[in-house]
Formats: sequence, structure tokens, C-alpha cells
Amino acid sequence: MADLLAVLYGDVLNHKPHDPLWPARDRVILSKGHSTAVLYAILAEMDYFPVHELEQYGKDGSRFLTHVSHKVPGVEFSTGSLGHGLPFGCGKALAAKRQGELWRTYVVLSDGELDEGSNWEAILFAGHHRLGRLTAIIDYNKIQSFGSVADVLDLHPLADKFRAFRWEVAEIDGHDTSQIREALLVARDPDAPPLAVVAHTVKGKGVDFMEHQLKYHYSPPRTAEQLSEVLRQLGRGE
Repeated sequence: MADLLAVLYGDVLNHKPHDPLWPARDRVILSKGHSTAVLYAILAEMDYFPVHELEQYGKDGSRFLTHVSHKVPGVEFSTGSLGHGLPFGCGKALAAKRQGELWRTYVVLSDGELDEGSNWEAILFAGHHRLGRLTAIIDYNKIQSFGSVADVLDLHPLADKFRAFRWEVAEIDGHDTSQIREALLVARDPDAPPLAVVAHTVKGKGVDFMEHQLKYHYSPPRTAEQLSEVLRQLGRGE
């Protein structure tokens, strides 16, 4: 998620952090609202609000809720219950198309979230209406709440499913920033098919005791020593 959102916000989006409601902005919907911490961090780094405000994350009375909230500048839509982001994004994309607007809509989804039938209704809808300026980015790390995606409800072959619903598909390494840029920077005609970017990722990427571990679907570093080791492995330690 960090790699995908860093490239999206840093290199791809047409946006103005000091004018979050600029009418011509591209819209980003974080449908996997439980990944809110990384989105808030990137919004702070992009100057939507001061970085020090992140110290309020998850505290009583804070606007920085632990599922993404539109009370935070730069957040388009509050999410938490999975399966809502893509239907909402389809509505935004269809509205833009009918109004002749050229801004794009990006919806970031989890793989486990694709168990929700509402997503497949939206996928069918988007292909039917040829929402060419809609892009779905799937964080395909193969782990969801109760186990591996393959064991809970297998999505394979995911790319072919999107193609069958009349989407164009780019299948990429979701940690390769050049591949992310190449997939997302392609010009999109409003009447083209929608685009699905299937980003193959690794849960806990870059930290040896976190990679591919279901535990870290939920758990951050719990001790100062563990945090120090995480930062060291990510090249951020002293």
C-alpha cells in the first residue's frame, strides 16, 4: 500500500493539497478503509495538513479515525465496511463522464474485499458504461482476515475475471515503482473500458518477520525494540 499510494499521490494525481476541494481534482477512494494509517501519512507528507497532527491518530475525539474519514482533508469518502468504495467510485466516474469532466477516479481495493458481491455489481456496471476514467487498484497480497485468499474464497484467475467483465487489465509488481507509474500514467479516453491494476504485493514487505504473516494484517510493532528493528530493516534506523 505504501508503494502504491506514494506513486499515485507523488507522480500521478492531478490535485492541489492546499485546495483539497478543487473541482478539477482527481478523486481517490480508499475502499480498504482499514489501511487508513498509510493514507493519512501520505496526505500529511503532501501537505494536506501538518505532519504533527498524526500524533492524534486513533485518540478519542480525533478526526483521524482508524478507518478512513472524510473529516480529514484530502479524503473523498469515509470507508470501513468493505465493498462500498467501488460502487461509489463508479457513481463519481459516471457523473464526470456525463458532465464532460476530465478528472479521473481511482479506487483502491483489497483482495479479500473482492469477496463482497457489491464489488462485482460495480465491476459489471463500469464495464457496461465504459467508464474509461475509472481505475481500480487491487492490493493483491493474498492474505485476508481469516487466512489466505486462496483458502477463504479463491479469486484466481483475478485478471481474467476483470477482462470477462469488459475491463482492461494491467498486472504488475506492486512494489516496483516504475511498473506502478507505467500502469497509472497511461492516458485514458473517457469512452475506453475501465482499467484494473492488479498489483501483486507482499504483506509486511521489507521486514523479514512480517512478510507473508497473517498476524500483521492486524498488528503493528508492539515494542520499542520491535519498532527499531522494523525501521532498521526499512533503512530508516540510525
